[in-house]
Amino acid sequence: MTLDRTAVVTPYRRRWSALAALLLGEAMNLLDATVVQVAAPAVHADLGGPVSDVQWFGTAYTLPFAVLLLTGGRLGDIAGRRRMFVLGVTVFTAASVACALAPSAGPLIACRAVQGAAAALVVPQTIGLIKAMFAGEETAKALGSIGPVMGLAAVCGPVVGGVLTHADLFGSSWRAAFLVNVPVAAVVLALAPLLPENRAPHRPALDWPGTALAALGTGLVVYPLIGADLRHLPPRDWALTAAGLLVLAGFALQQRRSARPLLEPSLFTRRGFPAALVTSTAFFAVTNGLSIVVVLQLQLDAGTGTLAAGLSLLPWSAGLAVASWLAGSRLVRRYGRRVMPYGLGVLLAGLLAAVAAYGTAAPGRYPVALLPALALVGLGAGLFTPAFFTLALAPLRPHEIGSAAGLLNAVQQLGATLGIALLGSVYLTGADLGTARTACWAATALVGVAWAASSRVAAE
Repeated sequence: MTLDRTAVVTPYRRRWSALAALLLGEAMNLLDATVVQVAAPAVHADLGGPVSDVQWFGTAYTLPFAVLLLTGGRLGDIAGRRRMFVLGVTVFTAASVACALAPSAGPLIACRAVQGAAAALVVPQTIGLIKAMFAGEETAKALGSIGPVMGLAAVCGPVVGGVLTHADLFGSSWRAAFLVNVPVAAVVLALAPLLPENRAPHRPALDWPGTALAALGTGLVVYPLIGADLRHLPPRDWALTAAGLLVLAGFALQQRRSARPLLEPSLFTRRGFPAALVTSTAFFAVTNGLSIVVVLQLQLDAGTGTLAAGLSLLPWSAGLAVASWLAGSRLVRRYGRRVMPYGLGVLLAGLLAAVAAYGTAAPGRYPVALLPALALVGLGAGLFTPAFFTLALAPLRPHEIGSAAGLLNAVQQLGATLGIALLGSVYLTGADLGTARTACWAATALVGVAWAASSRVAAE
């Protein structure tokens, strides 16, 4: 088997077992982006520090995850996708153990950043390895499994975090939410030898200046939003955000002129792919931002414990699971691109129901009407994700795989980071039912952005 081949179609049983390793590894990394959300108040109570650390526990993971995904995709193109996948899972596991042993908030945040960097090595290898293992209709089926897995992992994280924190296994409290990665990673590494080694046919070089500009620009944009009162953002924070936008503009210019860019220029010759990036950013800002608002409101305002807060997201998870399966197995094949706007419509209905639930709930009481609203949110997200990822990934060519996979996952994590920062900050300005309702209204505006952008993806 040569390493330069872009398609190394493996025997049936081997490739589906290998796909399980890829999806489990990706789910583990994506689940960790949200697993700490419901446990964050317990972590803060145990370790101390400013209240803004509640957001940093999540953002310290998603920010390096987002920024380094492009470099992770390129490293897979250059050094081998299986090799980078195994390295990423190994480092991720070690960082998870370090998170569980963290004595204070600072080391925990630092270890979360290492986790995010390791996850950036794992996730972008999935698409390339799937295209190496599968051919024909099986490729579409395997790629179609990515969206539901990503969506379920994002929503199930707070549920897992709540259950493990409440269980307090061996007195571990919130630390069990990180230790659970160890047995999962062991299964992934046991199955990893089934994966074929695979590289890009023409190995690109790494663009270190581009990586530095992307990291600096994204950090400057996001940092001022963490824990900020968005109604009274000081001039210094506005200046940092403006500087970040200028750096990102410089990154775009540098990519156009670079002889070895992080991004394949051909990805932007079709209008559908840039629209897919906007869609993914807005959609995952809604889902990740809304989930942290829900769990924080339940704990800080309604006074529920971590278990109740985590289990309150089960209607969302159940709706997502059912709708993802239905869309992936039947609806997308039958109705194609039309499934996307229907999914966003159901998601929007769920957000409006959440606005009504927060509007009628009594302060300090559990908002029971929120549960059916979250079920609608899950149904909408589950309908949307398989259709979106199928359409966004279908036209990729071999030399575009690493760059496209890294970029599409990067904007997902960037969307998650912005969602946590924006919607979380909106809620924390008052930490009550009124600011929770305002955060939901902000989420509906983001759904409008996703709707407009996804229409261009469907028109491609």
